[in-house]
Amino acid sequence: MAGVQLQQVRKSYDGRTTVIHGIDLEIRHGEFVVFVGPSGCGKSTLLRMIAGLEGISGGEVRIDGQRVNELPPRSRDIAMVFQDYALYPHKTLYENMAFGLRLRNTPEDEIRRRVGDAAKLLRIDHMLERRPAALSGGQRQRVAIGRAIVREPKVFLFDEPLSNLDAQLRNEMRTEIKRLHQRLGATIIYVTHDQVEAMTLADRIAVLQAGHLMQYDTPEAVYNRPAAVFVAGFTGAPPMNLCSATLQGDAVDLGGALVQLPADLAERGRQAASLSFGVRPENVALQPVEGAQRVAATVSLLEPLGAETLVTLRGGERELVARASAAFRQPPGSPVDVHLLPQHLHLFDAATGAAL
Repeated sequence: MAGVQLQQVRKSYDGRTTVIHGIDLEIRHGEFVVFVGPSGCGKSTLLRMIAGLEGISGGEVRIDGQRVNELPPRSRDIAMVFQDYALYPHKTLYENMAFGLRLRNTPEDEIRRRVGDAAKLLRIDHMLERRPAALSGGQRQRVAIGRAIVREPKVFLFDEPLSNLDAQLRNEMRTEIKRLHQRLGATIIYVTHDQVEAMTLADRIAVLQAGHLMQYDTPEAVYNRPAAVFVAGFTGAPPMNLCSATLQGDAVDLGGALVQLPADLAERGRQAASLSFGVRPENVALQPVEGAQRVAATVSLLEPLGAETLVTLRGGERELVARASAAFRQPPGSPVDVHLLPQHLHLFDAATGAAL
């Protein structure tokens, strides 16, 4: 295991346009860190810079304390799992997993031991003589992960490894990767655009937007205390309700509906020229809650999901989405009372996007 440090890491392809903007990150020994963000935000580019597959335009990358900027990928003691598996179709699973070890002149009995141990860990030991064409997508990804495990690297890098799988297989493989990390205790850096993957897998999450690091924290902190309006809107399914708002004393006016704020939050709100208001759907209650304030609203849309129903509500000129029980049946057009707890309300500077 090893830690990874990024110090003011930058990337530009033409010397004029910067795609990675001075990122600082410290990934601890044995930590599972996920880079998450929308397509084109720079997360895979950043991972490839750590791997040595992309040049570094500025700053420094260290693995286990050693500067690796100029080292080729083979000298960085990392193993990478790609989105497309990258298996040799004419080789058996055993040969695919053993190939890298043979290139390093590893003794054959050591190869057998490592491949056997990895195959048992991934529950593919009964199919080592098969070829990739005979496997499902999930089984192929297990082989790709096994090929990385036998290397016994300092750091594992995963580049959107589940994006080619269907929804059920993604859920199964996500669980397998989580269990694998618990068993190996390895340092893992994992790239995904799926914020559900990020929340369920990570010890810490790095949220990126347009090559900038927006927040680096635990999943709980990223979800409940987003540092920027982008983070608030990107995390959660459905994401945080966000809308423009104006202050009236210690309350926000949502276009006709007044919501009282805690005094300290209102004071911070007065420091911004324009505001965005935010509240998570699970914190928009449709039943009375002790300590909550009541806001009149109207049901606009129902989206039954089986275990729960998403209810779109109109209060004043703004819409909010609430999580309700599956039994919620009030039709569109019905008046309802919305109950909001002050401690679950968020304000953001509309100009900068920063949380207040």
